[in-house]
Amino acid sequence: MHVAAAPFIEAASPHVMNTYARLPIALSHGQGCRVWDVNGKQYLDALGGIAVNTLGHNHPKLVPTLQDQLSKLIHTSNYYHIPNQEVLAKKLVELSGMSNVFFCSTGLEANEAALKLARKFGHDKGIVRPEIVVYEKAFHGRSIATLSATGNRKIQVGFEPLVEGFIRVPINNIESLLAATANNPNVVAVFFETIQGEGGIRPMQIDYIKAVRRLCDQHDWLLMIDEVQCGMGRTGKWFAHQWADITPDVMPLAKGLGSGVPVGAVVAGPKAANIFQPGNHGSTFGGNPLAMRAGVETIRIMEEDDLLANATRVGAHLVAALTQALATELGNQSVKEIRGQGLLLGIELDRPCAALVAQCANNGLLISVTADTVIRLAPPLIMTIAEADEIVNIMCPLIKQLLSQVAP
Repeated sequence: MHVAAAPFIEAASPHVMNTYARLPIALSHGQGCRVWDVNGKQYLDALGGIAVNTLGHNHPKLVPTLQDQLSKLIHTSNYYHIPNQEVLAKKLVELSGMSNVFFCSTGLEANEAALKLARKFGHDKGIVRPEIVVYEKAFHGRSIATLSATGNRKIQVGFEPLVEGFIRVPINNIESLLAATANNPNVVAVFFETIQGEGGIRPMQIDYIKAVRRLCDQHDWLLMIDEVQCGMGRTGKWFAHQWADITPDVMPLAKGLGSGVPVGAVVAGPKAANIFQPGNHGSTFGGNPLAMRAGVETIRIMEEDDLLANATRVGAHLVAALTQALATELGNQSVKEIRGQGLLLGIELDRPCAALVAQCANNGLLISVTADTVIRLAPPLIMTIAEADEIVNIMCPLIKQLLSQVAP
């Protein structure tokens, strides 16, 4: 039963900081891949809270387990052992082939921890000013350190001086990486997203990932792969880098790990597992009983319902349906590319397309636009073929309309 909410009034809150360009929508409740606003309008959720709601909304297997945990313990603190930390850590180690886990609450925290690991790794080797290779168009968060690692000048402006110690290179260009790091004894790590999310759903090529793994082994650098958005089954494997058949030394996770309950993690392999010692790092809320239960149950349900296979199947169908519906636009390059994997997809247009977010919402579909010209789809991993077809049927006519009316 849902408690009726007051009708939403389209007005900015006088008490909430003006940090988001929000749509005039207030959501009330959801079921599966659908949500309803406080006025009763229904939407198909093709964004999944930005790749967070792995199991959709009000999942019948998840909600009772969280209710059970709420009735027992929500938070204690890391002064004490939290049994489900070990359960979830063991499972993440098993799925990743790595060795140890640190728990936090967000992707930003996980990436910040990864940067600290890399710096301490360097200091432990006697490197006074460690440097980390990062990438153009990358996004790792909005703290001072993670926005410094991020390759988006828009989010850096106004927050200078940025943190030093980053070397920036283009994606999928091994020669640029070699040139940028040649004869530099201060390099300690290479840090990238397997598929850049905010940067426009831009995948790292498998051959490139393999080459970077070899380079890190050759120079004793840490290979750190940000799987915050593209991990947790979204591409059809537990972690997107597994398509390249390699294992990183450090892997930040968050978003889909808790199906909406805030939880982040840093998974470390043998080279990085013992860098942090007591007092080096921590998180008040990290690894709390509620978050750990959410992570444990999310993975259990994903396995029981074979959601990795579903992400692969539905994602492939969605790409095929989009390609067919936008064949003319792909042919004339007004739609430049449909890319991504599984249920993390980007449709790049030849012009800005932010207007589509509101237009799709008006027609009952939730999406986002990132990097100005890329439509991002990151629906719950429970999405069906029929719901994928519904995305195409709602969105593609609006894309065609936009392309016919707006000059690039």
